[in-house]
Amino acid sequence: MSPLVILTHKIPEIGLNLLKNEMNVIILDEKEDINTQLRKFMPQTEYLISLLSVNVTKELINLGTKLKGIANYAVGYNNIDINAAREKNVLVTNTPDVLTDATADLVWALILGVTRKIIEADKVCRKNAFPGWLPEYHLGFEVTGKTIGIVGMGRIGAAVAQRAKGFDMKVIYHSRSRKWSLEENYGYEYYEELHPLLKNSDIVSLNLPYTNETHHLISKTEFEIMKPTSYLINTARGKIVNESDLVQALKRNLIAGAGLDVFYNEPDIPEALRSLKNVILTPHIGSATFQARDAMSKMVADNIIAIEHGLTPPNLIPEFKNRK
Repeated sequence: MSPLVILTHKIPEIGLNLLKNEMNVIILDEKEDINTQLRKFMPQTEYLISLLSVNVTKELINLGTKLKGIANYAVGYNNIDINAAREKNVLVTNTPDVLTDATADLVWALILGVTRKIIEADKVCRKNAFPGWLPEYHLGFEVTGKTIGIVGMGRIGAAVAQRAKGFDMKVIYHSRSRKWSLEENYGYEYYEELHPLLKNSDIVSLNLPYTNETHHLISKTEFEIMKPTSYLINTARGKIVNESDLVQALKRNLIAGAGLDVFYNEPDIPEALRSLKNVILTPHIGSATFQARDAMSKMVADNIIAIEHGLTPPNLIPEFKNRK
């Protein structure tokens, strides 16, 4: 009998077709409660493909008596109880690299959108309220020649920084590991401490994983340190930023604006944020390109198939590598 793989949500066909060639595939009903369905199927399934929005808890993992692998359709995997997976010898994989460019592109869309007030300008035109060219009408902020502070110089952070060089920006960064080659090759400047970076940045881009250490990394104190002319861009995880403090910072003009693709309690976005003009909001679309989502789909399928064939999956998360 073919092994059973459960998908919490439908993924692009390229990955589905690979899985269907070798396995029995069940896609859960998105209109029904996902957790209830998972509790029903976990005792029977060998593999699970999950999204960030689905919490794969210790309870669910323990129900999976036949479970061999969990493939998260995302780079991050803080939605999975990794300790429980390790205890049960259930391998966990993610989808790194393939969404780097898509997410870095969105960072820049948010930067240019919020600094040049693109959404507000679009609304003016759609209302047919354009008064004609005027010297002081709809002024924005130039990014060329300014300083961008990258918080988290991983794959996505490095791609954001690379694009910044096209705007002749100074790149400074704060990261848990120093990137000597990037400093030597591109002249990036490393900040060991976060606060000096915030103080000296015109744009702050968050590109780091969500962990216990990064929870509320940006809160009231950090906003007070930032320039009143600076902008915060978050395409990482919503809980890295204290959302209520961000609202107050935007209302009090502690910072000039923000571009957000992630939120504290997704998919809920508080009205306090939605009502502000100096923030651009996008619905977690950092990887939402046809190319990236197809590549992610193929990657999760390849990871599951590798495990089934007794191979080390190509995208095994670091916590499972070099295990004794």
